[in-house]
Amino acid sequence: MLTPSTAQQVQQSETASAQTLLERFLHIRTITETLCEPLSTEDCAVQSMADASPTKWHLAHVTWYFETFLLEPEMSNYAWVDDSYQVLFNSYYNLVGPQHPRPKRGLLTRPSLASIFSYRAEVDRRVCELLDSREKLGPALTYILELGLNHEQQHQELLLMDVKHLLSSNPLFPAYRTDLNVVPKHPGTALVWHEYAGSEYWLGHTGSDFCFDNELPRHKTLGQDFALASRLVNNGEFLAFMDDRGYQRPELWLSDGWTSVCEKQWKAPYYWRKQNGHWYEFTLGGLAELDLTSPVAHLSYYEADAYASWTNARLPREAEWELAAGSTAVDGNFLETDLLHPATAHGNDGVAPQQILGDLWEWTQSPYTPYPGYRSSQSAVGEYNGKFMANQYVLRGGACVTPRNHIRKTYRNFFYPHTHWHFSGLRLARDPR
Repeated sequence: MLTPSTAQQVQQSETASAQTLLERFLHIRTITETLCEPLSTEDCAVQSMADASPTKWHLAHVTWYFETFLLEPEMSNYAWVDDSYQVLFNSYYNLVGPQHPRPKRGLLTRPSLASIFSYRAEVDRRVCELLDSREKLGPALTYILELGLNHEQQHQELLLMDVKHLLSSNPLFPAYRTDLNVVPKHPGTALVWHEYAGSEYWLGHTGSDFCFDNELPRHKTLGQDFALASRLVNNGEFLAFMDDRGYQRPELWLSDGWTSVCEKQWKAPYYWRKQNGHWYEFTLGGLAELDLTSPVAHLSYYEADAYASWTNARLPREAEWELAAGSTAVDGNFLETDLLHPATAHGNDGVAPQQILGDLWEWTQSPYTPYPGYRSSQSAVGEYNGKFMANQYVLRGGACVTPRNHIRKTYRNFFYPHTHWHFSGLRLARDPR
Protein backbone atom coordinates (compact mmCIF):
# COMPACT_ATOMS: atom_id res chain seq x y z
CA MET A 1 0.00 0.00 0.00
CA LEU A 2 1.30 3.46 -0.88
CA THR A 3 0.85 6.16 1.75
CA PRO A 4 0.84 9.91 0.90
CA SER A 5 4.59 10.35 1.29
CA THR A 6 5.66 7.30 -0.72
CA ALA A 7 2.96 7.84 -3.34
CA GLN A 8 4.25 11.37 -3.89
CA GLN A 9 7.76 9.99 -4.27
CA VAL A 10 6.68 7.46 -6.89
CA GLN A 11 4.87 10.20 -8.78
CA GLN A 12 8.02 12.31 -8.65
CA SER A 13 10.06 9.41 -10.02
CA GLU A 14 9.24 9.99 -13.64
CA THR A 15 9.40 7.11 -16.08
CA ALA A 16 13.12 6.96 -16.77
CA SER A 17 15.37 5.71 -19.52
CA ALA A 18 16.67 2.29 -18.51
CA GLN A 19 19.99 3.11 -20.21
CA THR A 20 20.43 6.31 -18.20
CA LEU A 21 19.76 4.52 -14.92
CA LEU A 22 22.05 1.67 -15.93
CA GLU A 23 24.89 4.12 -16.48
CA ARG A 24 24.27 5.71 -13.08
CA PHE A 25 24.07 2.28 -11.47
CA LEU A 26 27.44 1.17 -12.85
CA HIS A 27 29.08 4.51 -12.02
CA ILE A 28 27.97 4.51 -8.37
CA ARG A 29 28.83 0.83 -7.92
CA THR A 30 32.32 1.50 -9.29
CA ILE A 31 32.87 4.40 -6.86
CA THR A 32 32.10 2.10 -3.92
CA GLU A 33 34.75 -0.38 -5.02
CA THR A 34 37.26 2.40 -5.71
CA LEU A 35 36.88 3.52 -2.08
CA CYS A 36 38.00 0.05 -1.03
CA GLU A 37 41.21 0.00 -3.08
CA PRO A 38 43.48 1.50 -0.35
CA LEU A 39 42.31 -1.13 2.17
CA SER A 40 43.86 -4.47 2.96
CA THR A 41 41.82 -7.64 3.20
CA GLU A 42 42.21 -7.44 6.99
CA ASP A 43 40.98 -3.81 7.00
CA CYS A 44 37.80 -4.90 5.25
CA ALA A 45 36.92 -7.61 7.77
CA VAL A 46 37.25 -5.87 11.14
CA GLN A 47 34.42 -4.19 13.07
CA SER A 48 35.88 -1.64 15.50
CA MET A 49 32.67 -0.93 17.45
CA ALA A 50 29.02 -1.92 17.50
CA ASP A 51 27.90 1.25 15.68
CA ALA A 52 30.28 0.62 12.78
CA SER A 53 30.26 -2.13 10.17
CA PRO A 54 33.13 -3.88 8.38
CA THR A 55 33.81 -2.67 4.86
CA LYS A 56 33.06 -6.18 3.62
CA TRP A 57 29.59 -6.00 5.13
CA HIS A 58 28.89 -2.59 3.52
CA LEU A 59 29.87 -4.03 0.12
CA ALA A 60 27.51 -6.97 0.55
CA HIS A 61 24.59 -5.13 2.15
CA VAL A 62 24.15 -2.58 -0.64
CA THR A 63 24.20 -5.51 -3.07
CA TRP A 64 21.63 -7.35 -0.96
CA TYR A 65 19.34 -4.34 -1.43
CA PHE A 66 19.30 -4.76 -5.21
CA GLU A 67 18.61 -8.48 -4.93
CA THR A 68 15.84 -8.00 -2.38
CA PHE A 69 13.94 -5.01 -3.70
CA LEU A 70 14.77 -4.95 -7.41
CA LEU A 71 15.75 -8.34 -8.82
CA GLU A 72 13.58 -10.74 -6.84
CA PRO A 73 10.30 -8.82 -7.44
CA GLU A 74 11.04 -8.11 -11.11
CA MET A 75 12.51 -11.41 -12.37
CA SER A 76 10.31 -14.50 -12.52
CA ASN A 77 11.45 -17.60 -10.62
CA TYR A 78 14.35 -15.61 -9.19
CA ALA A 79 17.12 -17.65 -7.51
CA TRP A 80 19.37 -15.89 -4.99
CA VAL A 81 23.12 -15.88 -5.58
CA ASP A 82 23.43 -17.42 -2.10
CA ASP A 83 20.40 -18.04 0.12
CA SER A 84 22.41 -17.42 3.30
CA TYR A 85 23.02 -13.82 2.23
CA GLN A 86 19.35 -13.04 2.80
CA VAL A 87 20.04 -13.14 6.56
CA LEU A 88 23.73 -12.22 6.73
CA PHE A 89 23.37 -8.91 4.91
CA ASN A 90 19.90 -7.76 5.91
CA SER A 91 20.38 -4.70 8.11
CA TYR A 92 17.08 -3.91 9.86
CA TYR A 93 14.27 -4.88 7.47
CA ASN A 94 12.09 -6.98 9.76
CA LEU A 95 9.42 -7.41 7.11
CA VAL A 96 12.00 -9.07 4.86
CA GLY A 97 13.17 -11.53 7.49
CA PRO A 98 15.74 -12.14 10.26
CA GLN A 99 19.14 -10.47 10.42
CA HIS A 100 22.58 -11.39 11.70
CA PRO A 101 23.15 -9.30 14.89
CA ARG A 102 24.70 -5.94 14.09
CA PRO A 103 27.41 -6.05 16.82
CA LYS A 104 28.59 -9.39 15.42
CA ARG A 105 29.11 -8.38 11.78
CA GLY A 106 32.85 -8.39 12.39
CA LEU A 107 32.72 -12.13 13.13
CA LEU A 108 31.74 -12.92 9.54
CA THR A 109 35.17 -14.01 8.37
CA ARG A 110 33.30 -16.07 5.79
CA PRO A 111 32.24 -15.42 3.08
CA SER A 112 35.62 -14.07 2.04
CA LEU A 113 36.21 -10.60 0.63
CA ALA A 114 36.82 -12.17 -2.78
CA SER A 115 33.45 -13.92 -2.52
CA ILE A 116 31.76 -10.60 -1.74
CA PHE A 117 33.29 -8.96 -4.80
CA SER A 118 32.12 -11.93 -6.86
CA TYR A 119 28.65 -11.49 -5.35
CA ARG A 120 28.64 -7.82 -6.39
CA ALA A 121 29.73 -8.71 -9.92
CA GLU A 122 27.00 -11.30 -10.33
CA VAL A 123 24.26 -8.99 -9.05
CA ASP A 124 25.57 -6.20 -11.29
CA ARG A 125 25.33 -8.60 -14.23
CA ARG A 126 21.74 -9.45 -13.35
CA VAL A 127 20.73 -5.80 -12.91
CA CYS A 128 22.29 -5.01 -16.29
CA GLU A 129 20.36 -7.88 -17.84
CA LEU A 130 17.12 -6.59 -16.31
CA LEU A 131 17.62 -3.01 -17.44
CA ASP A 132 18.85 -4.02 -20.89
CA SER A 133 15.57 -5.87 -21.39
CA ARG A 134 13.53 -2.69 -20.97
CA GLU A 135 13.53 0.60 -22.82
CA LYS A 136 11.63 2.47 -20.11
CA LEU A 137 11.08 1.92 -16.42
CA GLY A 138 7.81 2.90 -14.78
CA PRO A 139 7.72 5.34 -11.83
CA ALA A 140 7.56 2.63 -9.13
CA LEU A 141 10.53 0.67 -10.48
CA THR A 142 12.46 3.88 -11.12
CA TYR A 143 11.93 4.87 -7.49
CA ILE A 144 13.18 1.51 -6.16
CA LEU A 145 16.31 1.77 -8.29
CA GLU A 146 16.90 5.42 -7.35
CA LEU A 147 16.44 4.55 -3.68
CA GLY A 148 19.02 1.78 -4.05
CA LEU A 149 21.53 4.13 -5.68
CA ASN A 150 21.08 6.76 -2.98
CA HIS A 151 21.28 4.03 -0.36
CA GLU A 152 24.63 2.94 -1.79
CA GLN A 153 25.89 6.54 -1.69
CA GLN A 154 24.91 6.70 1.98
CA HIS A 155 27.02 3.62 2.56
CA GLN A 156 29.93 5.16 0.69
CA GLU A 157 30.21 7.86 3.32
CA LEU A 158 29.43 5.42 6.14
CA LEU A 159 32.21 3.19 4.85
CA LEU A 160 34.71 6.06 5.17
CA MET A 161 33.40 7.00 8.60
CA ASP A 162 33.76 3.41 9.80
CA VAL A 163 37.22 3.03 8.24
CA LYS A 164 38.37 6.19 10.01
CA HIS A 165 37.20 4.80 13.35
CA LEU A 166 38.88 1.47 12.61
CA LEU A 167 42.26 2.98 11.71
CA SER A 168 42.16 5.40 14.65
CA SER A 169 41.87 2.37 16.95
CA ASN A 170 45.29 1.19 15.75
CA PRO A 171 48.14 2.65 17.88
CA LEU A 172 50.19 3.06 14.67
CA PHE A 173 47.56 5.55 13.41
CA PRO A 174 47.82 4.29 9.82
CA ALA A 175 46.53 6.51 7.02
CA TYR A 176 43.66 5.35 4.84
CA ARG A 177 45.42 7.17 1.98
CA THR A 178 48.68 9.10 1.78
CA ASP A 179 47.84 10.71 -1.58
CA LEU A 180 44.83 12.81 -0.58
CA ASN A 181 44.62 16.37 -1.80
CA VAL A 182 46.19 18.74 0.69
CA VAL A 183 43.74 20.74 2.78
CA PRO A 184 44.41 24.37 1.77
CA LYS A 185 45.94 26.57 4.46
CA HIS A 186 44.06 29.81 5.02
CA PRO A 187 44.00 32.30 7.89
CA GLY A 188 40.24 31.83 8.08
CA THR A 189 37.52 34.42 8.32
CA ALA A 190 35.91 36.17 11.26
CA LEU A 191 32.58 34.79 12.38
CA VAL A 192 29.76 37.21 11.59
CA TRP A 193 26.00 36.91 11.87
CA HIS A 194 23.39 36.78 9.12
CA GLU A 195 19.96 37.93 10.26
CA TYR A 196 16.66 36.54 9.00
CA ALA A 197 13.19 37.92 9.55
CA GLY A 198 10.46 35.66 10.79
CA SER A 199 7.91 34.63 8.22
CA GLU A 200 5.76 31.80 6.93
CA TYR A 201 7.66 29.69 4.42
CA TRP A 202 7.72 26.27 2.83
CA LEU A 203 9.81 23.42 4.22
CA GLY A 204 10.61 20.11 2.55
CA HIS A 205 11.36 18.77 -0.89
CA THR A 206 9.74 19.95 -4.09
CA GLY A 207 10.25 19.00 -7.72
CA SER A 208 10.38 15.76 -9.67
CA ASP A 209 13.88 14.60 -8.71
CA PHE A 210 14.51 11.90 -6.10
CA CYS A 211 14.18 12.50 -2.37
CA PHE A 212 13.82 10.31 0.71
CA ASP A 213 10.39 9.97 2.27
CA ASN A 214 11.47 11.87 5.40
CA GLU A 215 11.83 15.04 3.27
CA LEU A 216 8.09 14.96 2.58
CA PRO A 217 5.40 16.20 2.61
CA ARG A 218 6.34 19.77 1.73
CA HIS A 219 4.53 21.99 4.19
CA LYS A 220 4.29 25.51 5.53
CA THR A 221 6.01 26.46 8.74
CA LEU A 222 6.15 29.68 10.73
CA GLY A 223 9.61 30.93 11.69
CA GLN A 224 10.64 33.63 14.15
CA ASP A 225 13.44 36.16 13.72
CA PHE A 226 16.85 34.57 14.09
CA ALA A 227 20.51 34.97 13.20
CA LEU A 228 22.86 32.32 11.82
CA ALA A 229 26.65 32.24 12.02
CA SER A 230 28.52 32.82 8.77
CA ARG A 231 30.62 29.65 9.07
CA LEU A 232 31.23 26.51 11.10
CA VAL A 233 32.92 26.71 14.50
CA ASN A 234 36.63 25.98 14.13
CA ASN A 235 39.18 24.03 16.16
CA GLY A 236 40.74 27.13 17.71
CA GLU A 237 37.37 28.34 18.98
CA PHE A 238 36.55 24.93 20.40
CA LEU A 239 39.97 24.77 22.04
CA ALA A 240 39.11 28.01 23.85
CA PHE A 241 36.00 26.25 25.20
CA MET A 242 38.21 23.41 26.45
CA ASP A 243 40.71 25.84 28.00
CA ASP A 244 37.80 27.42 29.88
CA ARG A 245 37.10 24.01 31.43
CA GLY A 246 34.18 23.35 29.10
CA TYR A 247 34.30 19.60 29.74
CA GLN A 248 34.38 20.15 33.50
CA ARG A 249 31.41 22.53 33.86
CA PRO A 250 28.07 20.71 34.30
CA GLU A 251 26.09 23.94 33.97
CA LEU A 252 26.90 24.00 30.25
CA TRP A 253 25.62 20.52 29.52
CA LEU A 254 22.28 18.84 29.07
CA SER A 255 21.72 16.28 31.82
CA ASP A 256 22.22 13.26 29.54
CA GLY A 257 25.22 14.99 28.00
CA TRP A 258 26.87 15.48 31.37
CA THR A 259 26.24 11.81 32.14
CA SER A 260 28.06 10.94 28.90
CA VAL A 261 30.98 13.23 29.81
CA CYS A 262 31.37 11.56 33.18
CA GLU A 263 30.82 7.97 32.09
CA LYS A 264 32.92 8.14 28.91
CA GLN A 265 35.54 10.58 30.24
CA TRP A 266 35.20 12.97 27.32
CA LYS A 267 37.93 15.61 27.36
CA ALA A 268 38.22 16.66 23.71
CA PRO A 269 36.64 16.00 20.29
CA TYR A 270 36.73 12.36 19.31
CA TYR A 271 39.82 12.18 17.09
CA TRP A 272 42.00 14.70 18.95
CA ARG A 273 45.21 13.39 20.53
CA LYS A 274 47.59 15.33 22.80
CA GLN A 275 51.27 14.45 22.45
CA ASN A 276 54.17 16.28 24.08
CA GLY A 277 51.93 19.19 24.94
CA HIS A 278 50.60 19.63 21.38
CA TRP A 279 47.23 18.73 19.93
CA TYR A 280 46.96 16.45 16.92
CA GLU A 281 43.96 15.19 15.00
CA PHE A 282 43.57 11.79 13.40
CA THR A 283 42.42 12.11 9.79
CA LEU A 284 41.95 9.74 6.88
CA GLY A 285 45.41 10.94 5.84
CA GLY A 286 46.89 9.91 9.19
CA LEU A 287 47.75 11.80 12.37
CA ALA A 288 48.23 15.52 11.70
CA GLU A 289 48.95 18.62 13.76
CA LEU A 290 45.69 20.30 14.72
CA ASP A 291 44.80 23.12 12.31
CA LEU A 292 43.17 25.79 14.47
CA THR A 293 41.28 27.36 11.56
CA SER A 294 39.76 24.10 10.29
CA PRO A 295 36.15 23.32 11.37
CA VAL A 296 35.93 21.26 14.53
CA ALA A 297 34.73 17.79 13.57
CA HIS A 298 33.30 14.65 15.12
CA LEU A 299 31.28 16.33 17.84
CA SER A 300 28.32 14.68 19.49
CA TYR A 301 25.09 16.64 19.76
CA TYR A 302 25.83 17.06 23.46
CA GLU A 303 29.23 18.64 22.77
CA ALA A 304 27.80 20.92 20.11
CA ASP A 305 25.02 22.03 22.44
CA ALA A 306 27.43 22.61 25.35
CA TYR A 307 29.67 24.78 23.17
CA ALA A 308 26.65 26.79 22.02
CA SER A 309 25.62 27.30 25.65
CA TRP A 310 29.14 28.48 26.48
CA THR A 311 28.86 31.18 23.79
CA ASN A 312 25.34 32.22 24.93
CA ALA A 313 24.03 31.06 21.56
CA ARG A 314 22.22 27.91 20.45
CA LEU A 315 22.10 25.36 17.65
CA PRO A 316 19.88 26.20 14.66
CA ARG A 317 16.52 24.62 14.08
CA GLU A 318 16.41 22.60 10.89
CA ALA A 319 13.80 24.93 9.38
CA GLU A 320 16.12 27.88 10.02
CA TRP A 321 19.01 26.03 8.38
CA GLU A 322 16.91 25.21 5.31
CA LEU A 323 15.71 28.81 5.01
CA ALA A 324 19.29 30.10 5.24
CA ALA A 325 20.44 27.61 2.60
CA GLY A 326 17.95 29.31 0.27
CA SER A 327 19.15 29.49 -3.30
CA THR A 328 22.71 28.43 -2.43
CA ALA A 329 24.28 26.30 -5.15
CA VAL A 330 25.01 22.68 -4.26
CA ASP A 331 28.73 23.21 -4.11
CA GLY A 332 31.43 22.81 -1.51
CA ASN A 333 33.89 20.32 -0.07
CA PHE A 334 32.42 16.91 -0.91
CA LEU A 335 33.79 13.43 -1.62
CA GLU A 336 34.87 14.47 -5.11
CA THR A 337 37.15 17.20 -3.71
CA ASP A 338 39.35 14.34 -2.45
CA LEU A 339 40.34 16.08 0.77
CA LEU A 340 38.22 13.79 2.98
CA HIS A 341 38.62 16.43 5.69
CA PRO A 342 36.83 19.72 6.44
CA ALA A 343 38.52 22.82 5.04
CA THR A 344 38.94 26.31 6.48
CA ALA A 345 36.33 28.89 5.50
CA HIS A 346 37.82 31.76 3.53
CA GLY A 347 36.95 34.55 1.11
CA ASN A 348 33.54 35.35 2.62
CA ASP A 349 31.61 37.88 0.54
CA GLY A 350 29.25 38.57 3.44
CA VAL A 351 26.15 37.84 1.37
CA ALA A 352 25.32 34.32 2.55
CA PRO A 353 26.61 31.81 5.12
CA GLN A 354 29.67 29.79 4.11
CA GLN A 355 30.12 26.03 4.32
CA ILE A 356 26.36 25.56 4.31
CA LEU A 357 26.89 22.49 2.11
CA GLY A 358 29.80 20.07 2.41
CA ASP A 359 32.67 19.95 4.93
CA LEU A 360 30.63 18.66 7.90
CA TRP A 361 27.13 17.55 8.74
CA GLU A 362 25.71 20.28 10.99
CA TRP A 363 23.80 19.43 14.14
CA THR A 364 20.44 21.15 14.54
CA GLN A 365 18.42 21.32 17.74
CA SER A 366 15.47 19.70 15.94
CA PRO A 367 14.50 16.19 16.97
CA TYR A 368 14.13 13.72 14.12
CA THR A 369 10.37 13.51 13.83
CA PRO A 370 7.97 13.20 10.88
CA TYR A 371 6.76 16.21 8.95
CA PRO A 372 3.02 16.98 9.24
CA GLY A 373 1.09 14.49 7.12
CA TYR A 374 3.92 11.94 6.91
CA ARG A 375 3.09 8.26 7.03
CA SER A 376 5.61 5.57 6.19
CA SER A 377 4.73 2.80 3.78
CA GLN A 378 3.52 -0.52 5.13
CA SER A 379 5.92 -2.33 2.79
CA ALA A 380 9.49 -3.27 3.77
CA VAL A 381 10.83 -0.15 2.00
CA GLY A 382 8.80 1.84 4.53
CA GLU A 383 11.27 0.69 7.19
CA TYR A 384 13.99 2.82 5.56
CA ASN A 385 13.43 5.99 7.61
CA GLY A 386 10.16 6.11 9.49
CA LYS A 387 10.99 3.52 12.15
CA PHE A 388 13.94 5.63 13.38
CA MET A 389 11.94 8.77 14.17
CA ALA A 390 12.59 8.74 17.92
CA ASN A 391 15.42 9.88 20.22
CA GLN A 392 17.63 11.24 17.42
CA TYR A 393 18.51 14.72 16.14
CA VAL A 394 18.59 16.09 12.60
CA LEU A 395 21.83 17.09 10.85
CA ARG A 396 21.94 19.07 7.63
CA GLY A 397 24.28 19.95 4.78
CA GLY A 398 26.45 16.95 3.95
CA ALA A 399 30.15 16.46 4.62
CA CYS A 400 33.55 16.05 3.00
CA VAL A 401 32.81 12.33 2.53
CA THR A 402 29.34 12.83 1.01
CA PRO A 403 28.98 12.42 -2.78
CA ARG A 404 28.09 15.81 -4.25
CA ASN A 405 25.14 14.57 -6.31
CA HIS A 406 23.70 12.81 -3.26
CA ILE A 407 22.99 15.94 -1.22
CA ARG A 408 20.01 18.28 -1.28
CA LYS A 409 19.15 21.27 0.85
CA THR A 410 16.11 19.36 2.10
CA TYR A 411 18.17 16.25 3.04
CA ARG A 412 17.60 15.17 6.65
CA ASN A 413 20.36 13.10 8.22
CA PHE A 414 19.94 11.87 11.79
CA PHE A 415 22.03 10.40 14.58
CA TYR A 416 21.72 9.72 18.29
CA PRO A 417 22.95 12.63 20.44
CA HIS A 418 25.85 10.75 22.05
CA THR A 419 27.45 9.60 18.76
CA HIS A 420 30.41 11.36 17.12
CA TRP A 421 32.26 8.96 14.81
CA HIS A 422 30.43 10.52 11.85
CA PHE A 423 31.66 13.77 10.25
CA SER A 424 29.59 16.18 12.37
CA GLY A 425 30.25 19.81 13.30
CA LEU A 426 28.31 22.84 14.41
CA ARG A 427 27.11 26.24 13.30
CA LEU A 428 25.76 28.67 15.86
CA ALA A 429 22.39 30.39 15.82
CA ARG A 430 20.88 32.95 18.13
CA ASP A 431 17.63 34.74 18.82
CA PRO A 432 17.21 38.51 18.36
CA ARG A 433 19.08 40.55 20.93
